[in-house]
Amino acid sequence: MGDYLDKIFQIVEEDILPLEQDFLMNGFVHVLSQLNECRKKVKEQGLWTPYLSDEYGGMGLTPVKFAAVSELLGKTPLGHYCFNSQAPDIGNIELLKDHASDQLKSEFLLPLIAGEIRSCFGMTEPQRPGSNPTWMDTLAVRDGDDYVINGNKWFTSAADGASICVVMAVTDPEAENKYERASMFVVPVDNPGFEVVRNIPVMGDVGEDYMSHGETRLTDCRIPTTNIIGKEGEGFILAQERLGPGRIHHCMRWIGICERALALMCARASSRELSPNKFLAEEQTIQNWISESAAEIYGARLMVLDCAKKIEAHQTKGARKEISMIKFHVADVLMKVLDRAIQAHGALGMTEHTPLSFWYRHERGSRIYDGADEVHKSFVARSILKDHLD
Repeated sequence: MGDYLDKIFQIVEEDILPLEQDFLMNGFVHVLSQLNECRKKVKEQGLWTPYLSDEYGGMGLTPVKFAAVSELLGKTPLGHYCFNSQAPDIGNIELLKDHASDQLKSEFLLPLIAGEIRSCFGMTEPQRPGSNPTWMDTLAVRDGDDYVINGNKWFTSAADGASICVVMAVTDPEAENKYERASMFVVPVDNPGFEVVRNIPVMGDVGEDYMSHGETRLTDCRIPTTNIIGKEGEGFILAQERLGPGRIHHCMRWIGICERALALMCARASSRELSPNKFLAEEQTIQNWISESAAEIYGARLMVLDCAKKIEAHQTKGARKEISMIKFHVADVLMKVLDRAIQAHGALGMTEHTPLSFWYRHERGSRIYDGADEVHKSFVARSILKDHLD
């Protein structure tokens, strides 16, 4: 590993993993003060926001290099937060960095990069399919120097405790091109027209702070026109640009989870006695699970790194098929590896004494958010068939 990877590995092992059991038993807020101390250490060592350029205080890592970092941090549910690389902040930071005005950057981006505030992302609506961002009911109507926004969002990731919400809303419902109907805005959550209705329970877990999925409502929410990100009608394009690199981040985080789950499975199999002097690891079924998991992780990593290289060379638009392929493939590998690891642990795997049950609950959504598996598979198939039909 490079010098910075060694440093990151050391922080994960020495500072973050020791907090994990307390987190699993008592929740994120219970360990927040220790995590914030860890964030100070990360800053002091020059490892903060590694995906950003030197101009913004980051390490200037390319997508391929940051992929390795994301895998390391993914080995614990707390890793990305300590490096200010957690979703949805990382996606919102990159969005604002590339497309926000200087005023928005000064007011919102810089505090977000510094870790002084958090953000959430509001696109999905309860009445509309989340996989179709061209069809939504939330409206932003121009009124002089303001926009007035009305609508209902849910799975507004990390709304609990956030300071700003990046909201996608329709600005021109009559636009002939459906991809030019929506725009993106920065909405401060202390706006009297913005309400966090509740944290939505996910697999029995209500969640807290950035590990939450809120339902939010905008009622005559008035914001200045200067709070638009990019231009009117660019919401869909910006969403796709935001989600492309984000899927690299997610996939490498999932691979980190897989590696940790595999290590836990191996440790359990090597130490669990089935009878005197006979260990679980001697069973061929367990050996098959281990070898299959290792091969799937290896293949998934190569796929994601290849996709990251294509994004570096051609940006998101030139790697859309590959982005869709890694999204559904790595999510499938993740669930298989987690399921095997839980099965190998037996009843222990269902408890909070390992992170396996936490990941199984929270990462089942990997096959749904950022586009359901079926949507991505359909896109890949159409892309391939197009070459044969032309």
